Amino acid sequence: MAEQDSGGHMPRRRVGTGRKVFGDWIGEVDGRTLRADAMAGLLGALLVLPQGVAFATLAGLPPEYGLYTAIVPCVLAALFGSSRHVMSGPTNANSLALFAVLSPLAIAGSPGYIELALAVTVLVGLLQLAVGVLRLGALANFISPSALFGFTSGAALLIALHALADALGLDIDGHGSADTLLGIMGGLARAHVGAVLVAVATVGGALAVRRWDRRKPYMLLGLVAGTAIAALWNAWRPHDAVAVLGPLAQPWPAFRVPDVQWRVLPDLIGLAVPLTIVALAQSISIAKAVAARSGQAIDANREFIGQGVSNAVGGFFSSYLSCGSLNRSMPNFEAGARTPLAAVFSSALLVVLVLLTAPLLARIPHAAIAGLLLLVAWTLLDVPRWRRLVKVDRTEALIAGATMAATVCIRMEVAILLGTLLSLSGYLYRTSRPAMRTMGFDANDPARHFVPLEGQGGTLPECPQLKLLRMEGSVYFGAAVHVADRLQALRAAPDAPRHLLVMCKSMNFVDHAGVEVWEHELRKRRQLGGDVYFHRPRPQVMQSWARTGFLDELGTDRVFPDKHVAIHEIYQRLDPDICARCTARCFTECGPPGHAGQRRG
Repeated sequence: MAEQDSGGHMPRRRVGTGRKVFGDWIGEVDGRTLRADAMAGLLGALLVLPQGVAFATLAGLPPEYGLYTAIVPCVLAALFGSSRHVMSGPTNANSLALFAVLSPLAIAGSPGYIELALAVTVLVGLLQLAVGVLRLGALANFISPSALFGFTSGAALLIALHALADALGLDIDGHGSADTLLGIMGGLARAHVGAVLVAVATVGGALAVRRWDRRKPYMLLGLVAGTAIAALWNAWRPHDAVAVLGPLAQPWPAFRVPDVQWRVLPDLIGLAVPLTIVALAQSISIAKAVAARSGQAIDANREFIGQGVSNAVGGFFSSYLSCGSLNRSMPNFEAGARTPLAAVFSSALLVVLVLLTAPLLARIPHAAIAGLLLLVAWTLLDVPRWRRLVKVDRTEALIAGATMAATVCIRMEVAILLGTLLSLSGYLYRTSRPAMRTMGFDANDPARHFVPLEGQGGTLPECPQLKLLRMEGSVYFGAAVHVADRLQALRAAPDAPRHLLVMCKSMNFVDHAGVEVWEHELRKRRQLGGDVYFHRPRPQVMQSWARTGFLDELGTDRVFPDKHVAIHEIYQRLDPDICARCTARCFTECGPPGHAGQRRG
């Protein structure tokens, strides 16, 4: 078995292909791995204790449901998934997304709302399981990082907006972002001083601990600070007390079948689809992020199966929508977790912690939870990344911005789909305009490398009979019009060369529309007394040409694997009279002025 490095972590190597069956790590379990996993599991339990309470509140559920979601789903996702370090449970984005789609159907926190949340969780799990079993994990690749970043940033703004109301101790009617914002603006004068002090203490305490040592459970210690301030305030001013959570219903998840009417299932499936997209996108992104640090190979389909099992089963154990949590997965790896048993330890230790500290949990103030959520929101917003994105790629920044605005202003499931559509549209626009560069030779270069004539200021000559063109992109239906127009413009230019050599090693593929473009160009060139030639087409392009009959029309003698051979053979087909008068002398074959070295038939 591989030894640990000096930091106590597994060396960065590929620990598996990601395709082995459940339990490929069992043979590595020994005393050392159990100790490492137990310590990492303890950290995970401490981290999820405040997060679970906060995120359940964000989802519109009683606080204990956040803790339930960190128990059964955490174990199942770890055992059935492919990652050794990802810890699943409640997350901010999932919680907010669940609240966004269910709040129009029932009052948040009501028994009916809870039943809907559990039923939707089961449906999401079944959809995730289907994606994994059918091996459709590649679908997650179509959710661009920019769209996901925009969605996360929008979720951060919503988290901050709703948390700010609790941090100010305001009771606001309505749940929409506009209602909440107006309620906050109109209620600033009646903000609860005690709640504000608790929120500030929570944020300040957490930031101080994180600045001192990021490895410490700063969120938990911040929560302790806020709870202490609330206890002092409530003892001093019991008539103006800061609101607290109160007793948990029960400290462990109980088995229950969600009680919903069959007639609402079609509507719930419609809600489960976008939630599945959000959860899967988060899960695979987090798994890849952790794998980049650990060196482990990730199987997306198996990861989706693990998430599907965790939600489908977890929904029957009072757990709401869960997925991989970066706030717990990365610390789990950094703490030295070796196997998925760290998640098992985390869940077991969480139950013990809840049983031992239930009276203390009841004293946690809502304002302290709001303070933690404000910290989470600021982290998710990631202002430095926004600066980089705006500076490096304005298009991607616009996509992220549009997704963020949609997340804040309209339904969240629509926002993620809109961001994905914008990303695909941006990709299609870029690929629909492949670069087509006119090439030439530098006569002073002994190797005679192709060089773009653009930007050379007209210092490099161009052959009057042979146009050298480099294709940089695929010629498919979306790009066919652009490519055809560019080729037509090259033919229509005054004294345009009649022969065309296309350097197409960067032309990845052609579809039927792309083949028609080259067929049309070939016929036009031959009508003008010229021809079309290709340098180094890819095998898949040659196969497409062969299937459609274009290769037969073109002739295999017009396809060249080497540029020197291509120029030598094409030169023999040029008009020798023009060559004799030409002063460009672009090619080695041209010889001195007045020379024409073509074979005369």
